[in-house]
Amino acid sequence: MSMKLVRQALRGERPPPRMWRAHELRERYDAVIIGGGAHGLCCAYYLAEEHGITDVAVLEKRYIGAGGSGRNTAIVRSNYLTPEGVRFYDASLKLYERMAGELDINVMLSQRGHLTLAHNDGSLRTMRRRAEVNRLQGVESRVIFPEEIERLCPHLDVSDHPRYPILGALYHPRGGIMRHDAVVWGYAHQADARGVHIHQLTEVTGIAVEGWRVTGVETNRGNIKTGTVLNATAGWCSTTAAMAGVKLPVTTSPLQACVSEPLKPFLDVVIVSGSLHVYVSQSDRGELVMGASVDPFPSYSSRGSLSFAESLAGHIVELMPALQHVRLMRQWAGLCDMTPDYSPIMGFTPVEGFYVDVGWGTYGFKASPISGKMLAECIATQRTPDLIAPFRLSRFSEFDLVGEKGAASVAN
Repeated sequence: MSMKLVRQALRGERPPPRMWRAHELRERYDAVIIGGGAHGLCCAYYLAEEHGITDVAVLEKRYIGAGGSGRNTAIVRSNYLTPEGVRFYDASLKLYERMAGELDINVMLSQRGHLTLAHNDGSLRTMRRRAEVNRLQGVESRVIFPEEIERLCPHLDVSDHPRYPILGALYHPRGGIMRHDAVVWGYAHQADARGVHIHQLTEVTGIAVEGWRVTGVETNRGNIKTGTVLNATAGWCSTTAAMAGVKLPVTTSPLQACVSEPLKPFLDVVIVSGSLHVYVSQSDRGELVMGASVDPFPSYSSRGSLSFAESLAGHIVELMPALQHVRLMRQWAGLCDMTPDYSPIMGFTPVEGFYVDVGWGTYGFKASPISGKMLAECIATQRTPDLIAPFRLSRFSEFDLVGEKGAASVAN
């Protein structure tokens, strides 16, 4: 228990105020952010903290963190495939590493290590390539083999008996997990403390554009006049962008995950298998948090399926036979906006004053801190920061893609 709570109880103090307040929706804001997840709230925080822009409204159609920020499996890492991706995600991981102190909240970061398994020669070559790219960008990452893998995770079957034997793995010591809702709460609290208005149950129904410039936002609670709008939605980014007349090269598909019954702590690393399309980690409550790749069809459904559970369970038991009698407790799904090159879209659009922080697929949570920080800089300075320039919308028409499928296609 926090010592703050102990002192509060012993002294008979009143409970602390709410982490963020409710406000009346004003008719005008300097900036409006659509999406009350980690990305949108982080951008609002950095607009206020680093650029002094506090007349900001964050609009969320449900409750804070109800979308992808509350439905992901909370893995953080920076061992990506392209130099652009490695630099970007490593900058985000560094912000995560100091987030607890910056936001004054325990985000429960556990850098237990991240293992991406290789089951064939092709996968092993990819792991070697990723390791070299990572090291050139200053990120600790190396290829290890069954003997060391067994020491890190004794429950993995590293024998030659499985249908897909483990030949090696990419080991990323700084990878791990953290509490995703604490990230949302921390950014919401600190943004609110700096004057940002957070509006829950506020659905955007339209975006007003005149002469290719944003002039306002229409909501179920009334209209807002503004010259700056950020689309920081997940699952609905293309429909939101279409309100402003911007077409995005994005398809939306469900991503499913599940948790097991609580077990005694035994899994000290995050396990990922790109060939089997599964991953697993153990939460602080003992649950095994498991997932797979996105469903192989576009849809806006957020329901779980039996086929997902059957396929996932079979592959998990193949990796760790001792788990064959463990029970699944619940499963859920979220929505993933996938781009053709498996990389996000950030920055300016053809509509002046309309910005995007979208297309995050299965890897948005990892990028929350740095994406919000960079979009805040982009909005405040009217310049694209070098770190996010490779992820501009115009790259698709310029044939300058950032192909991250090899490091981002396993839903983690």
